[in-house]
Amino acid sequence: MNAQELKAKTPDELRDALVALKKEAFNLRFQAATNQLENTARMRAVRRDVARVKTVLTQKAAEAAK
Repeated sequence: MNAQELKAKTPDELRDALVALKKEAFNLRFQAATNQLENTARMRAVRRDVARVKTVLTQKAAEAAK
């Protein structure tokens, strides 16, 4: 997911994406704890995607407040 794709989405779509990413991060943490995680780089990618979504949501909220 890149920032351009996220900026094209509505705030509701972004919130849905955020929920899905947080669920994935939760599952990845459990896999890591039980030594079942195969792709450790995915945890970092998901964490960064969450940050991107939150950043775009904040930017959209700031634009709406103006």
